[in-house]
Amino acid sequence: MNRISETFDAITEICGKSVRSVSPGSVKMLLDAIFESRRIFIYGSGRSGLVGQLFAVRLVQLGFDVHFIGEMTTPITTRDDLIILLSNTGKTSSVVQTALITGRIGTRVISLTATPDSELARVSDAVILFSLPENTDSLPLGSAFETSAHIFFECLVCEIMERGNIKEEDMRKRHAIWV
Repeated sequence: MNRISETFDAITEICGKSVRSVSPGSVKMLLDAIFESRRIFIYGSGRSGLVGQLFAVRLVQLGFDVHFIGEMTTPITTRDDLIILLSNTGKTSSVVQTALITGRIGTRVISLTATPDSELARVSDAVILFSLPENTDSLPLGSAFETSAHIFFECLVCEIMERGNIKEEDMRKRHAIWV
């Protein structure tokens, strides 16, 4: 077996366990919040932010009004909105500050993290918790969380499609390439 195959096996094992560790109640809560919110805002820093942007694109394709925090055209959040934040450690200062600011406005804050006792978890209305193994030395810094979050979001997209009776052809109509 070559090194790529071994690494692939490690990634799929770690991330598979991590995604499966998210409670069904948390998944339902997030789905409800997505469907009940007027607009959805997403934010993360670094690679977690890139994963958030990938999910934002999918939500737009699904027909939701979505904004990524930090873009020049992002409006202010309101009580009717949802913000989804990503931080492996739950200590990333810009992410925690975003939770605090939007929380004061009354925006519902749901965070994805692997650290249940983090500051981000404490200041969020709800937490989607990923259980990661202590030792992820087989993966580069943060990859276990970021890859797990990406896979989780792609699975969530399938749930949203089913719940909203959204077909791939509906998504294709909102895909920038097809316009």
